[in-house]
Amino acid sequence: MAVIADKPAGLVDGSDRSLMKRLLFPYSNEGMPRAPVALFLIILAIMLPALGLYRWYMESTAFTVGLDYFEPEFQTYWMSWFYGQLTLFAVIGAVSIPWLWFTRPSREEVMAMSAKDELGVYILIFTGLAMLSLAVPLILGIWTEADAAWHQVTIRDTDFTPTHIQLFYGVIPALAVAIVVGLLWLHTRMPDYIGRVSIPLFMVGAAPLLIMPNLGYNEWGHTFFYAEELFAAPVHWGFVMLGWGLFGVVGFFLESINRVLVLTKVKKGEVRV
Repeated sequence: MAVIADKPAGLVDGSDRSLMKRLLFPYSNEGMPRAPVALFLIILAIMLPALGLYRWYMESTAFTVGLDYFEPEFQTYWMSWFYGQLTLFAVIGAVSIPWLWFTRPSREEVMAMSAKDELGVYILIFTGLAMLSLAVPLILGIWTEADAAWHQVTIRDTDFTPTHIQLFYGVIPALAVAIVVGLLWLHTRMPDYIGRVSIPLFMVGAAPLLIMPNLGYNEWGHTFFYAEELFAAPVHWGFVMLGWGLFGVVGFFLESINRVLVLTKVKKGEVRV
């Protein structure tokens, strides 16, 4: 059980807060938390061109310098991406996860979060989920389609291919790191998750990790004994773990809605358990 304390939090319009807080947790004219639309427009303005360029790079080089792993050009144009991506993700995880853990506030500080601030965090989360509900199918659709098309017209020689370097060693690991970091942040900073574990959210966090063994099996099978690249092929069956795990978002959303319903009923100066 989480205690809700509705405490004053600065001026009604939030004008006394830092720019970052105003972007993350904006207030309406009435002083209530609202969706951080400006922040996510900024993120989209950065993310969409970056992903577009990333995808364009594969489109322009996958069939010219990406057909043979053993050629020097493949090492230059593709394996450099591979090593750079994994190094970046490893550094982000190695820095952010310990930082979140060792800088976590005490239980008393977390429980003292005001209803208004807590509601603002949930609105931020809902806005992020709304973006992801559009971004994940779009990103996975574009990259998985490209992966299937590339393999249907070429002969695989090793585990490393242009489409896999971007999808399995780029997009999906980035998603995994983001989910794990977000999961740790939520369980160390939010009153409703202190002292307990959100099973639906852990299902979401485990989804990209659970497909890694099948990824190894898939690459080994395609390299040595199974040439068919249809999505229904047996070596691809394990990849459904990603989709099944992401269904846990629904459970997490229901958890959050239940908490938001309680938060919105809190009156000024009232404390509920």
